[in-house]
Amino acid sequence: MSDSPLNGLPTPGIRVILLSGPSGSGKSSLAERTGLPVLQLDDFYKDGDDPTLPQFPDGGGTDWDSPLSWHRDQALAAIRQLIADGRAEVPVYSIPANGRAGSRSLELGGAPAFIAEGIFAAELAGQCAAEGLLGDALCLRNRPLTTAWRRFRRDVREGRKSVPYLLRRGWRLMRAERGIVARQVELGAAACAGPEAARRVRSVAERQPVAA
Repeated sequence: MSDSPLNGLPTPGIRVILLSGPSGSGKSSLAERTGLPVLQLDDFYKDGDDPTLPQFPDGGGTDWDSPLSWHRDQALAAIRQLIADGRAEVPVYSIPANGRAGSRSLELGGAPAFIAEGIFAAELAGQCAAEGLLGDALCLRNRPLTTAWRRFRRDVREGRKSVPYLLRRGWRLMRAERGIVARQVELGAAACAGPEAARRVRSVAERQPVAA
């Protein structure tokens, strides 16, 4: 019998670190600095013409900050495959184009852990823990104004949406940030600032227990 999470026996030593946090909290930058392989969970967004996309009640368009705008099961399947096989074919999503723009091969290259980062990462914490796949689940926490400024600069630089749209979304997310963090903690993520998150990532990568 193979040591595969698909049959309930995860490969010894390989674990996923789920890195969540509000949009603009610094997840991608932190993940890149760790040097570990990174699975970008935002690439599992639904295409912009998907009829199942959640809509704002006031008719303001698609709610891209709702977990219903995301292919949760596909993201979980990719995590399982990475742990089982050390590689997976994963989507590449174009935010300006509102849809997938192809795929890429992600390989762990013998790493003992990898990071799965995205605003919905904490949604997978319970299932990953139940299957023995989880190394740690973290939620990056900053001051809401700091997060909002970082998010706005990034989104303008990358041309993600029009500036009026970004301002409206930014104001809404800044007011909701404490609630967003609270939900991710409720789902099983530990809220912490960047330095603490980096320490916990290193602990998993070095296969050392994380202090409570």
